Amino acid sequence: MNNNQNKFYRISWQYHTIFWLVYFLFNTFRWGSYFNDYLYSFKSNLLGFPIHMTLCYLNIFVLMPFLVYRKKYVLYVFAVLLAIFIMVIIKFNLTYLLISHNVWPEGPEQINTLSLNYTIEMMIGELYVMTFVAAIKITLDFLKEHQRFSDLEKTQLETELLFLKTQISPHFFFNTLNNIYSLSVEKSNKTPRIILKLSELMRYLLYETKGKRQTLENEILCIQNYLDLERIRYDDSLEINMYISGDIENKEIAPILLLTFIENAFKHGANKNIGKVKIVIHFKIIEKFLYFTIINPMPVITSHKDNLKKSSGIGLENVKKRLDLGYDKNDYDLKIKRIKNKFIVKLKIKVG
Repeated sequence: MNNNQNKFYRISWQYHTIFWLVYFLFNTFRWGSYFNDYLYSFKSNLLGFPIHMTLCYLNIFVLMPFLVYRKKYVLYVFAVLLAIFIMVIIKFNLTYLLISHNVWPEGPEQINTLSLNYTIEMMIGELYVMTFVAAIKITLDFLKEHQRFSDLEKTQLETELLFLKTQISPHFFFNTLNNIYSLSVEKSNKTPRIILKLSELMRYLLYETKGKRQTLENEILCIQNYLDLERIRYDDSLEINMYISGDIENKEIAPILLLTFIENAFKHGANKNIGKVKIVIHFKIIEKFLYFTIINPMPVITSHKDNLKKSSGIGLENVKKRLDLGYDKNDYDLKIKRIKNKFIVKLKIKVG
């Protein structure tokens, strides 16, 4: 929790002063009107309020933290009653000595000695004040703790999202570097172009994916760079058909979310198939939603249903977590299925 939020849930001494002053004035005028003697009311409240304040602060700063929060409830009740009883005795004697021998003018009868009825009534009155102040403290503590848990949850989600975003396979980069090395040995004219493509892709992944959202145009450009590198790697054995329909401008999506599906198609499709491989990718924008589809062949070993999960790898589990963490349930719909040895991913996601 940041300092501003801490200050919001911490009551400064100025507010304590205002609270007790307002309460004091309210009580003074209330009982002054009742007795028709404002001077007496002022003096009795001037004596009584230090007692109220002592009990309240003793309760919220000592008794509650050391007894209630440690689940020593019986001892807490005993300590509260004992503290109130002692304060009532002090109040009775101070009132008798400093203000009036009639210490209970609002009572049913005039008394000048400590009685059971007076003690019970005064204890109940002090308990009201303590309960009111304790309720304020408990409410603020609850709000502060709720905010702390919210901040911790937010930090945890952001950390998990950052971790998930960095899980693009390092094998892709190693394979690309090996290809660059081979082409450089052959003194191929393709080498500078591949290095440039890899540089653009790495720059994007390192510096442009830190925010929660990225423009769809940049995401598609990143995917195109990725595909260009894979085309060089697979040469004539790979056919990629990518279609874009609709307006992709001013649309935003979680960064490298779609790239995970693309990478998965190569990792579990192209890498594990012998011969010509065809991958179809379709971006379709309708109003505020992107309809993304990718189709890749499944390797022979995944022809059984039990192996469908293995073919998807951890990449799809990664993207499912990112969708859950970064989007509301109504903002996306992910469907993954196998039809005639084709692995099909369909994602409908809000981008506008």
